[in-house]
Amino acid sequence: MTNARASSSLPIRQVEKPWGLDVLPAPFEAPEGQRIGEIWFEPPAALPELLVKYIFASEALSVQVHPSDAQTLAKGIGRQGKEECWLIVAAEPGGKLGIGFDREIGEDAMRAAALDGSIEHLMTWHEVAPGDFFYIPANTVHAIGAGVSLIEVQQNSDITYRLYDYGRPRELHLEDGMAVSHGEPYSREQWFKHVPLDGSQVLVDGPLFVLDQVAGVPSQEIAMRYPDALLVIPREGAVEVAGESIAPGSCALAMSLADVRFAENGVCLLTRPCKIAS
Repeated sequence: MTNARASSSLPIRQVEKPWGLDVLPAPFEAPEGQRIGEIWFEPPAALPELLVKYIFASEALSVQVHPSDAQTLAKGIGRQGKEECWLIVAAEPGGKLGIGFDREIGEDAMRAAALDGSIEHLMTWHEVAPGDFFYIPANTVHAIGAGVSLIEVQQNSDITYRLYDYGRPRELHLEDGMAVSHGEPYSREQWFKHVPLDGSQVLVDGPLFVLDQVAGVPSQEIAMRYPDALLVIPREGAVEVAGESIAPGSCALAMSLADVRFAENGVCLLTRPCKIAS
């Protein structure tokens, strides 16, 4: 007797958040009476290093920061750093992301601003539109504003240090957060891109993971970046992975690029972790 092949599509976890939406953008649907803030695709055993999620914000998220791998290794908790990137898929008028500060700020001043709530006014707020792409290095103080929906690709770590949470009754992590926060402006020149939906583009080129948008069939340049297992995230039109149709709103594991059949009029994201020396 033969065993049925496991699905390429990753299991989905809907996460309720106080700042989430009760009506989600297509193709998602929120269960009645729930405010869904995040949709996670459970990382597969073959690629445990990355987590892909959608985030839907009706209210501003906390001001927060994440440590680097080097910092978590130094604390003796293993490689648990978190760098992430955001691709905006929808934004209401005035939708913004807070990333970095308008000017240099020291630890004492940042701590005081976090305690009295003025930290949000010291941050740089970037107005966003669909197709805007931001890479968020570890140690970057950041917040997602109200009315923004995005795809996030991140190192698979749950270490988040909240610095300010708009009065919500959740724990803050000022001591840990101050120890890893860089009080400096965010470099849009280095970390920001605009990504037209109908174009192919390299979005992230390491050192922790690579990420590309592919319109139609990937170029040889992009195909060479995926020699092994990868994650496939359709944005427009279905893509076929190991014979299974994967629709937008899903994420699938492909054991090789040869297992992926691209639609000529489709658009998808491809991502994989980089191999990191122990």
